[in-house]
This record gives sequence, structure tokens and C-alpha cells, in this order.
Amino acid sequence: MRETIKNVFAGLRDTLRLSYGQKLFLLATVPLLLSVLVISLIVGAQSRALAEREIRALETQLIDTKRDELRNYLSIARTAFVNIYGRAAPDDEQAKLEVSRILSSMLYGQDGYFFVFDYEGNNLVAPRQTILIGRNWTGLEDNEGVAITDEIIRLARTGGGYHEFNWIKPTTRETAPMIVYVNGLQDWRWAIGTGIFVDDVRSTVAAARAEVEERIQQTTFYILLITIAALLAVFGSGIVLNIRERRLADAKLKELTERIIDTQEEERGRVARELHDGISQILVSVRYALELARRRQSTGDDRAGQSLDKGIDSLGEAIQEVRRISRDLRPGVLDDLGLGPALQALTADFSDRTGIPVDFETVVFRGRLDEDARIALYRVAQEAFTNIERHSGATEVSMTLKGSRRGGIMRIADNGTGLPQRKRDDRGLGLRNMAERIEQLDGTLRVLSSRGGTVIEAQIPLTHMLQPDNTTTSGPRLPRTDEDSA
Repeated sequence: MRETIKNVFAGLRDTLRLSYGQKLFLLATVPLLLSVLVISLIVGAQSRALAEREIRALETQLIDTKRDELRNYLSIARTAFVNIYGRAAPDDEQAKLEVSRILSSMLYGQDGYFFVFDYEGNNLVAPRQTILIGRNWTGLEDNEGVAITDEIIRLARTGGGYHEFNWIKPTTRETAPMIVYVNGLQDWRWAIGTGIFVDDVRSTVAAARAEVEERIQQTTFYILLITIAALLAVFGSGIVLNIRERRLADAKLKELTERIIDTQEEERGRVARELHDGISQILVSVRYALELARRRQSTGDDRAGQSLDKGIDSLGEAIQEVRRISRDLRPGVLDDLGLGPALQALTADFSDRTGIPVDFETVVFRGRLDEDARIALYRVAQEAFTNIERHSGATEVSMTLKGSRRGGIMRIADNGTGLPQRKRDDRGLGLRNMAERIEQLDGTLRVLSSRGGTVIEAQIPLTHMLQPDNTTTSGPRLPRTDEDSA
């Protein structure tokens, strides 16, 4: 039974195992489908935003119509009592009573009426909600905390205006949004106004939004169908190209990996040879000298001191050799003194080792390079000198390090035979490493080669310059060139 279950799971695993072509198909299809989905969502969102703007414009237009209607209602009401108010004194109670009766009788529509509050918050007129009359409603708020009475009085004191809040609808006894227009009778300290419910406007807007949403969903669905059909139509030809490019990329990646491994092994072999041929032999001679000194000292030979001196000298040679190897791997002068002195030491060591003179020119930088830029430029110079020594056959080399408003620039030129045509078209590992180091810093690397020699120019942007007030020890400063003076 257990064996049967194992066989079943093994068969299922084999069935679900994807081939290279299936993996490539999924790798190409999933991003395309996700892209289509994102595009559809963006189109839907933009369409929804456009429709929302139109709906808001419609809502604003309807609300503005309601507001104009309120102003007309209040203007009609004022016309009805303007003569009474104009002839009455501020304390004429009879005139106030007569105006209150006029306003109480002026009803319109199913829910329209006029209301009056004095500036102390007392309600004087409310024909459809008489329970409000004669009571002080200072501090009254709606169910969402919007001030009602205080805001109405404030608007009346300041010359009038509109206010929106939720209020109980007289016909349905349900809370609905309401807009009121208020004006003030300053002689009587009255706030007179009228309101209209806008729940019908909100219902119309909600219905329009629902209709727009349905249309957007249909449009999005059609876009998805059309786009997927188009993608499937071109996928057949695209998959062939993808497979071909993938194979070429795999071949190049394999070649690059082999070159990296060869370079690593070459570097390890070089360090191993230097350790064995240099330091190891020096340490052996130190050991022999120390052993000889011990034997001579035990026998009372006066030459024991000479053997110790010889051992000390050999130990000093070993120390210098270790420093040289360490400098090749990571020069300490680059961290201690900066890029200029490090390149000066590199060119001096190159000239001593190869006999090729190097004309090195640098200037004092105004801005200082950060650590990443210093290391990148130093490694580019190191790789360039290695290529010159191995392949160029040059007899002269020139190197300049300067700066401008665009950043730091390092230029290395030789009079060798130039790069082979194959390396110009398909850069070798060394040139790729140089280009990648500079590109990681958003800089540029130019390689110009002919039969008369090769020029390598690396430029680091200003983003890798330290601020002048930074006191950290770093590389050279940018010079003040003609471009800077302009």
C-alpha cells in the first residue's frame, strides 16, 4: 500500500513538472497578462475619474439651481413684508407679530417654509415644525455634529449666505440633507431664511454613478478581451524570438562565467606564486639565519650577531613583500591620502616594473570624490595598466586626472597597437568590468582605439562629490577650470 502511494505521488510530480518550453511560456505569459490587467485598471480608473468629474459638475449645477431657487423664495418673502419692516421701529412688537404671521403662512411645495431666529437663538417662526417655536436653540447640531442655529445666526449677522446640514423632513419624518439660505433683518436682530431638501439631487447623482460604474465595467471587460486576443496573436511569433535570444544570452553568460572563473584562478595563482616565490623563500632564509645564530651563540661564536642581522634584514624584505601584495589588492594610500597619491604610486610601480614611462598629470580638486568613486577610478586605472602591460606593446603612457562642472574625469592613453577588432565589437572581461564599475556610479566610460594607440576616459558625475564642509579625508578636489569660471 505504501509503495502504491509513493508511485502515485511520483507520477503526479512527474506530471506537474514543467519543461523548459512550458517554463518559458509561463515566464513570458504571466508578465504580459499582468501588464494587460494593470493597463485595464488604469483605463478604468481614468474613465471613472472623468465620469466622477462630470457627475460632480452635474451635482454642482443642480445644487446651484436649488440655491438660486432659495434666493428667489427669500426675495419674494421680503417683498411681502418690506413695507411693514421699513416703517417699523426696532421695538415695534406689533409689526414683528404681523411679519411673523406673513412668513408662517408662506408655504410652498410639500416641505418648503420660512423660519426666523432672533440673534439670541430663540425660534420665532417654524410653521411646519411648531414644536420649535418659542424655545432657545443655541448650540443645536445635526446628527453629524454640524452646527445649525449658531451658523444661521452668524450668516445673518454677516450679511447672509448658504448653509447645509441634515434636518428632519416634514413629510417623511426622516433625516435628509438640506440647504438653507439666510438673510438678516439687522434692525430687529432677526435671522430669516428658507430651506430646501436636496435628497432628490443625491438620489439622481447616486443613480448616475451606478450607471457609469456599470458602463466602465463593460468597457473594461471589452478592453481585456481585445487585448488578450491581440497578445495571443503575437505571442506565437514572439516566443520564437524569445527562445533564440534566451539561448544567445545563455551562451554569453556561460562564456562570461568561464572568463570570471579563469580570472579568479589566475589571480589566485598570481598571489600563490608571489607568496611561494617571494615571502615563503624569504621566511625560509630567516629561519636558517635564526637557527645559525642560535648554534653560533651556543658555541660562543662571535658571528651570531651577523646571522641575526641577516635574519632581521630578510624579515624586513618579507614585510615589504607583504605590503606590496597588500597594496596590489587594496592600496592603503587610497584610504589614507586619496585618489591622486594612490594613482601616483600605481604609475610609479608600473614604470618600475615594466620600464614604460608614464606622464601623470593631476590637479587639486575643488570637490572631493566619495569612497565608491575613488575605488572605481583606481580599479579602472589598475585594469588599464594591466592591459597595457600585457597586450598593447606601448612605449609611452599618459594619464590625467582632472575635474569640471560635469564631474571628475580620468584619461589614460598609450601609443600601443590598439585593441583587436574583435574586442572592439565584443568587449572582453576587463573592459566589461571597467564599464560596469563606472555605470554603477551613473558615470560614462569611453574607449577609443586605433592602430596608433588606445584612449580610455572615465567620467564620474557630480553626485559622487562630497560637500566642501565634509572634513573626512578623501580623494582629490575638482579643479577650477575654464568651464567653472564661466
